Parts: sequence; C-alpha cells; structure tokens
Amino acid sequence: MESPLPSNRHGGFGERSGETGREQFRHRAPGLLSDEAGFSMTPPVARTWGRRGQTPVIRVRGRSRRRISVAALCCYKPGEKSRLIQRPRNHLLLKGARKSFSWQDYRDLLVRAHIQLGGPIVVVWDNLNTHLAAGLKRYEAEHDWLTTIRLPAYAPDLNPVEAVWSLVRRATANTAFGTPDDLDRTLRRELRRIQLRPHLIDGCLTATGLAINPPTPP
Repeated sequence: MESPLPSNRHGGFGERSGETGREQFRHRAPGLLSDEAGFSMTPPVARTWGRRGQTPVIRVRGRSRRRISVAALCCYKPGEKSRLIQRPRNHLLLKGARKSFSWQDYRDLLVRAHIQLGGPIVVVWDNLNTHLAAGLKRYEAEHDWLTTIRLPAYAPDLNPVEAVWSLVRRATANTAFGTPDDLDRTLRRELRRIQLRPHLIDGCLTATGLAINPPTPP
C-alpha cells in the first residue's frame, strides 16, 4: 500500500535482497486497513421520498441501553480476491462500562485475520489511542507475522473501511429497529453481503485514491 508509507520505504508487496526476515515477511504479506464504528438504535437519516407537503417521520423506540461496535479489516493482496474480516461486539451503556474495542479486542481480531489469511499481515490503521496501547505494541514486537503502519494524524479519506461504514449506514438509514437484536441482525446481514462481493471492497479502496502495486524487481 504505497501512499501511507514514508517515501524512503518500499511501498509494494514482495521481498527484496538485503532485507531482514521481518521485512521480507512484510513485503509478502497482504495489506489490511482497519477501522471501528459504533451503531445504536437511533438510525442514520438519509434523503427519501414522501408526499408533497408531508415530511416523512421515523418513529423509533426509547433509547436503548445497548450499543454495537464493529471493527473491520479490508484485506488486499495483488492477484487475490479482496476480503473483509469483521468483528462485532455488544456494549451495555452502563456507567463506567467501556463503549468501544479494547486493545485486547484488536489483538484478537488481528490473530483471527492471521489465521484466516494463513500468513503474515501488514495492518495500516489510524492513531487511535487503543492502537497505540503498550500491550498491543508489545504483542507486535513479540510476533514476526504482524507489522503495523500508522496513517497520518487525520486521514479518514485514506481508509477504505470508512467506505464500508458508508455502505452499511446506507442500508440501515431511515430504519426503525424494534429491538437491539433487529439492529444486530441487520448489521451482520449487510456486512456479510459486502464480504460476498469483493468488487465492493475493491471499490472502497478505489475511493481512497490508493493503489496496490506489485514490487518492481531490483
């Protein structure tokens, strides 16, 4: 993944002579871009049709005490179909309860991706404080199959997972969910729909203006 990397580093996939074992692992590995989003019973509002002079109204139930967070990885590698790996988590909106993924949750997601993809991975993500947690950095240092790269300070336009959230929210817009389970089923269905359509995942990358280029032989 070329654009997020400093100009003095190799930006493609594939190994080069003179590199360390970890660098060769990284250049053979698929690129994974990660992000997290939260969803609640209050649906996103989108433009819709209605009778002239009658504003459409969405009636939803009272505020739910549950929130669903989803962390996702868009996985790209030249010559292979793009993939989406995701992990939902339900949160209870109680005082003092965590409302987002912990670093252990991200670690488990990366382990899951490593197993599913069957090899080393390069993860490109933002500078969320959870991504910078000491425990996660220590875990990376102890495992050669994992390499992480940071995006610039604020660059959601470089992350294709942002486009995945846009697709999901488009499918849930103006929807009155009866129960939190209805929301959970809808999210899982839409994420599964995207997983089964690699061209949608490719389109999310295209929207960032980034490209995956095989390395040029030395």
